[in-house]
Amino acid sequence: MSGKLSSDILRGHTDTIVLASLLDRDRYGFEIYNRVLQKTEKLYELKETTLYSSYKRLEKDGFIESYWGDETQGGRRKYYRITEQGRALYHQKLEDYEFTKKILERLFTEV
Repeated sequence: MSGKLSSDILRGHTDTIVLASLLDRDRYGFEIYNRVLQKTEKLYELKETTLYSSYKRLEKDGFIESYWGDETQGGRRKYYRITEQGRALYHQKLEDYEFTKKILERLFTEV
């Protein structure tokens, strides 16, 4: 699979990737960006503009909330936390993904 095609497919899951990144704790924007790079061993990079569009959309729809950190050194960071509504959406997206994967595996098998 070409890098471009896989990036297009993954970009369709940006909101779910953001929600998954917030399941265990609140994170700031650049931290989520770095987490994606680390978890994919630098095979996939979500552009910052794509991520920030996702943050805005998810916050507008009530799936995440943001707040400013109280860092004493460096610039202030905007943190994101997942809401209960966001957790429900994440679990629904995960079910959708598992169902899609099952269908594709059946369709891609030769028999």
